[in-house]
Amino acid sequence: MSTKSRTRSKTRLSRSLGIALTPKAAKYLEKRPYAPGEHGRTKRKADSDYAVRLREKQRLRAQYNIREAQLKRIYQEARRTEGQTGENMVELLEMRLDALVVRAGFARTSAQARQMVVHRHILVDGQLVDRPSFRVKVGQQIHVKQRSEGMEPFQVAAAGGHQEVLPKVPAYLEVEIDKLQARLTRRPKRAEVPVTCEVQLVVEYYAAR
Repeated sequence: MSTKSRTRSKTRLSRSLGIALTPKAAKYLEKRPYAPGEHGRTKRKADSDYAVRLREKQRLRAQYNIREAQLKRIYQEARRTEGQTGENMVELLEMRLDALVVRAGFARTSAQARQMVVHRHILVDGQLVDRPSFRVKVGQQIHVKQRSEGMEPFQVAAAGGHQEVLPKVPAYLEVEIDKLQARLTRRPKRAEVPVTCEVQLVVEYYAAR
């Protein structure tokens, strides 16, 4: 799929879910804050409980750019973990390497972060990691490989080029953006994570299946 096609796809999905999945999609949503298609502007009948839960699940999945099977595994792990399942889900998702690469400001979108990891540009405690789903532990340092620092996307990031379009760096990350370094200082808390989702509805969706 071409870059233009991917952008169009993300924008369409953003309008369908009612959330901006990329900075570019956010601009489209400002102009067209309704679902895509010929009936997007018309008021539809109220969604069923199932449809509401499904949409919230799709929202969460889309914001982390993961497959259904991955999200389901996260739910199952969160359910076994002490505490509220929904909050546990978001915390576990937020500790993914690709998610923290975005939060740190190294990448502009989750798709770009995933590409950076897969293309072997990201290190954790000095070790190369090429799995976007890698779970970063508290205290571990994330940084860009030295040989990759001169590449244009990382130069833009180091200059703070993504700060205007990304949420503020959350309190659970210590970031030295000019050095392209970040450290996870503690587990994220749901209230701090810049994700739009009613996580309890996601829990209810999986619990009913």
